[in-house]
Amino acid sequence: MKFGRGGYEDIIHRKHPVSASHPQMPITDRAAQFSPFAALVGFGDAVGEAGRLTEARRELEEDAREGLDRKLKGLLQEAGGCQELAITYFQPDDKKDGGAYFTIYGKVKKVDAYGRMLLLADGTGIPFEDIVAVEEASRAGLL
Repeated sequence: MKFGRGGYEDIIHRKHPVSASHPQMPITDRAAQFSPFAALVGFGDAVGEAGRLTEARRELEEDAREGLDRKLKGLLQEAGGCQELAITYFQPDDKKDGGAYFTIYGKVKKVDAYGRMLLLADGTGIPFEDIVAVEEASRAGLL
């Protein structure tokens, strides 16, 4: 064995050995053997879920609720889909107490007074009790 380039001169120019009895492992499987080992399966997901923040539902004051009811009644009287709206609503979290507030922009397809749902043109349904604000999208800064 000659020393020089790290001492590999005796094997550096040999062909890569290929087994006649075992097929070569795919590259994706070879890479997987070097991936990090997770001793506790699902632990990372559980920690992430515990760290995810939610907030409590805020109850609207009486005058704000009455103003919102007037807006929803006005939508009920109008033909659906005529104006673009910005609707802010509370979405409860299925896994934790609380939820999050979202604002969605869209056209009203139908106001279901019996089911107490606001249905948008894109198929989204929002229960009346989860809605906290409704305004024209032009006033909300969309248009």
